[in-house]
Amino acid sequence: MSRIKLFNEKALELIKKEMVRWENEILKDKGGDEDYFTESGIPIKLLYTPVDISELDYLQDIGFSGDEPYVRGVYPNMYRGRLFTVRQLAGFGGPEDCNKRIKFLLDHGATGVNIVFDLPTIRGYNSSDPEAEGNVGQCGVAIDSLEDMEALFDGVPVDEISVSLVTHLPSVSVALLAMYVVMAEKRGIPLEKLAGTTQNDFLMETTIGSAPEILPPRHSFRFQCDVVEYAARNLPRWNSISYNGYNLREAGTNAVQEVAIAIANAIATAEELVRRGLPVDSFARRMSFFWDLCNDFFEEIAKCRASRRVFYKVMKERFKAQNPRSLLMRFHVQTAGITLTKVEPLNNIARSAIQALAAILGGAQSLHVDSFDEAYSAPTEEAALVSLRTQQILQTETNIVNTVDPLAGSYYVEYLTNEMEKRIFEYIEEIERRGGIVAVTESGWLHREISNYAYEQQKAIETGKKKIVGVNYMRSEQQEPEIEVFRYPETEQKQKAKLEALMKKRDNAKVKECLEVVREKLKTQENIMPYVIEAVKVNATLGEIEEVFRQEFGLWQFPLT
Repeated sequence: MSRIKLFNEKALELIKKEMVRWENEILKDKGGDEDYFTESGIPIKLLYTPVDISELDYLQDIGFSGDEPYVRGVYPNMYRGRLFTVRQLAGFGGPEDCNKRIKFLLDHGATGVNIVFDLPTIRGYNSSDPEAEGNVGQCGVAIDSLEDMEALFDGVPVDEISVSLVTHLPSVSVALLAMYVVMAEKRGIPLEKLAGTTQNDFLMETTIGSAPEILPPRHSFRFQCDVVEYAARNLPRWNSISYNGYNLREAGTNAVQEVAIAIANAIATAEELVRRGLPVDSFARRMSFFWDLCNDFFEEIAKCRASRRVFYKVMKERFKAQNPRSLLMRFHVQTAGITLTKVEPLNNIARSAIQALAAILGGAQSLHVDSFDEAYSAPTEEAALVSLRTQQILQTETNIVNTVDPLAGSYYVEYLTNEMEKRIFEYIEEIERRGGIVAVTESGWLHREISNYAYEQQKAIETGKKKIVGVNYMRSEQQEPEIEVFRYPETEQKQKAKLEALMKKRDNAKVKECLEVVREKLKTQENIMPYVIEAVKVNATLGEIEEVFRQEFGLWQFPLT
């Protein structure tokens, strides 16, 4: 298709000529001619004009909201038709403790919940395991069994709200999604009514590292694809995967790498699912993404817009998707935890609000705003409420949700969007030249990319090159006011007691039989989900299921040498 440029050549030539005059006569000797760069290293000019986007074809490159190439948003009327989901994190203590926080958030206007799990759960250990000691119920909720999953959502209308299970590792996603499915079935809720997301990203297990004992990348990737396949066949409203750019960014990537690595994983997933015989339109519409929005306001907005265009081109041109929903990139945003400071923690309210504003201007489908005290611990009820109210103020008091993509047409934002797209595609090509996302994980190349960026960022902070208010810039001499820090409820002994009681009352012979079936199926190429669901139904615990995975596949070490 031939391109129709938005600006005519005569106008562009006149602008170029006048800009030379402006630089020589008006700007001359005014200063400000140092080099500036975005967080991703894109040079920033003092002033942008139509010349910087002279090749722009409006209909091909930007278009309209809800239409190809979806740069302006995935829905035609965007927030007028559907406000972004106000989705706050909840996760601490035992399931009974966390259940109260879920209800508190819903009672105060949250329209979805993100459940985070404690480290033993994320690592696939029961609360009674020696590996879990000291971490049960810390930084997330402890879930050992189907009974715990039932307690977590007791009285919560899971058929009416959207629930995100922040499961991190695909192996844990298999077990916890199985528990969630069985919990819903026992309550008589049809699976087609379940709306939500599992994180289920193998890079969380093999690259970012929530646990020192991890499964080899190829087996973790297999579990990731098993969950996607199961959901495509059984859970029509469930986002089977949330490609986790967020934790990549927190670990050490820039905005370009964050998006490129996540989409490279989506490409590998699509190739595997097609190899298994699924049409691309049967699963692509339920792929979702998770972005981390930091403080570079315009670059983050451009990232959101560019990522939609990249995903659209990949699905349209590479995978020949036909269903328009397969071409839409839907994403959740969490404000950047890595930007929160322990020093002057109330400043974090401003940081998170600015990042949340960028998320909305970038067209996010759901949003979590970090709380000001999260550099210390899980948020207190007061801090969580401030985050919730921040979202509600943005939705109702600012008018920003009443027009679509209001920064479209900004010479700077359109230039950044184009530049981000180009650099994202280049990084995806680099990954594929090295064998694809699984291969660069196995080789350690991806780990080195992340560690190198993290090192450079930390060095920039310590040398003062990167300024952080209150930390290395404009430090206050006044004594900081004390803030209330959340204290975790005692959980470990309660979870151990529940596990002991469960193992006494269940049919242990049946549990053993189901786990042996899981073990045998791991040696085949069959999808493991149905067999794990059967094990969950007879009350096999998370730790028991995960131990079978560890025994059959062995453990893998990061190749950082």
